[in-house]
Amino acid sequence: MTTPDEIYAALHDEMGSVLIGKAELVEGMTIALLTRGHVLLEGVPGVAKTTVARLFARASGLGHNRVQLTPDVLPADITGTHIYRESTGEFELQRGPVFANLVVADEINRATPKTQSALLEAMQERQVTIDGETLALPEPFMLIATQNPIEMEGTFELPEAQRDRFQFKLTAELPTRTEGRELLDRFDTDPTLGPDRIERVVTSEELLDARETVAEVYVDGSVKEYVLDVVGATHENPHVEYGASPRATLAFLNTAKARAAITGRDYVIPDDVKALIEPILVHRLVLSTDASLSDVSVVDVLDTIAAETEPPGEDAAEPQAAVSDGGKQE
Repeated sequence: MTTPDEIYAALHDEMGSVLIGKAELVEGMTIALLTRGHVLLEGVPGVAKTTVARLFARASGLGHNRVQLTPDVLPADITGTHIYRESTGEFELQRGPVFANLVVADEINRATPKTQSALLEAMQERQVTIDGETLALPEPFMLIATQNPIEMEGTFELPEAQRDRFQFKLTAELPTRTEGRELLDRFDTDPTLGPDRIERVVTSEELLDARETVAEVYVDGSVKEYVLDVVGATHENPHVEYGASPRATLAFLNTAKARAAITGRDYVIPDDVKALIEPILVHRLVLSTDASLSDVSVVDVLDTIAAETEPPGEDAAEPQAAVSDGGKQE
């Protein structure tokens, strides 16, 4: 059986044959895949957001579709509709691109709010309703949506309800100078390098086995209390109008297990939770008007929460040895 850490290493290495840097994106998408999560990938144009998503789709071996979202895209263009066939005199269901294991929704915040909302049922219920008929989506199902920063022209900010359905928000940063030079050298040598060079490195059976392994990772009570402290701090911070939801609390539980598993541990440590604070919460918090006027950002708030919330000791997070009837450790 392929373990979660072996799956992550295989995806990282295979994508690395094309991708330069972006290791944190590969880690985040792998964790999401192992925990039935969805990913919102943000960055300015040209930083390989779509390329990363396509590379991950090919390396993971899941059937995938890419949807280019623009203001004129309608909900039915995503979910599908019934089409009248004159030859048969009947309506035939035409399934939309959402019927795939992995859907890449490119530039999701250029679509209108009505079209964005067409993905809500798919993300949460893993089903869509077309003309009153409810249809299940393939399993596994994962959405990777890319978006440009909301300050850019022609974008629509995602509503809070939809942002909350994304397990992670990851940011594709501009490459460093060293990475930029490697990019130039690599594509100077091979100008046609792209996602078509990527091979499948994970089977469906291996993915399902790895998901079961992740589910069995141990989480100590002290770590669960730490998660509640972090989430609770989002409701108590004076700069936050709306804090994290129970869905975010569960995201911490599941993704911390996966982060532990891909690093070869069968138990969660506080650092797993701390490392996930920003990607889980950065898109979920709604700041107050005073915070905006004071130029306080969500990242500033999360940095404060991470610094001021006391984690338990890592020793407390480890599974305790079995105890015999006599009260002595075996």
